[in-house]
Amino acid sequence: MDKQIVGQKVILRQQIDGDADFFVRWYNNKNIMEKCGFTQKTTKEEIIASFHKQSSDGDWYTVVDKETGRVIGETGLLRMFPKWATTDLTIIIPNPEDYGKGYGTETINLMFDLAFTKLNFNRIAIGVVGFNHSALSFYKKVGFKQEGIQEQGYFYDGEFSDFIMMRLLKSEYLAK
Repeated sequence: MDKQIVGQKVILRQQIDGDADFFVRWYNNKNIMEKCGFTQKTTKEEIIASFHKQSSDGDWYTVVDKETGRVIGETGLLRMFPKWATTDLTIIIPNPEDYGKGYGTETINLMFDLAFTKLNFNRIAIGVVGFNHSALSFYKKVGFKQEGIQEQGYFYDGEFSDFIMMRLLKSEYLAK
């Protein structure tokens, strides 16, 4: 593996072709699709292709349960803009059976450490579909603050919903 970040519960590692089976199953699940902004179904081949052509302004990881080696999600920094010291973050742990076990909290804290202390970003932003109340609650719990609403900024399955913009500053992270 080229890159790896090890926590107490999770390992964040480079995405590999073998991860695609996990992602194709979950990313074609309607409930996951609508909460994560996926507008159409995807194939295993498309997912593998995305692993190989990820942009130079991103840093993506597969989230793995450290104890079992089981793939449980993905995370990444995207739209990284070092000149402004800002980046966006994504995290998806799609299986409800993995909720409440601390995987998401540890994963996002590992990404905060990467972004703020190793890559020296000053600001991390994340966008959340307005009806994804569990994600909004989680992001507030880990320190994100709401900074705006894109009214009816999200369209899925024939309906418009608000898109909530959130951010965390390095100074806020370091003060925790």
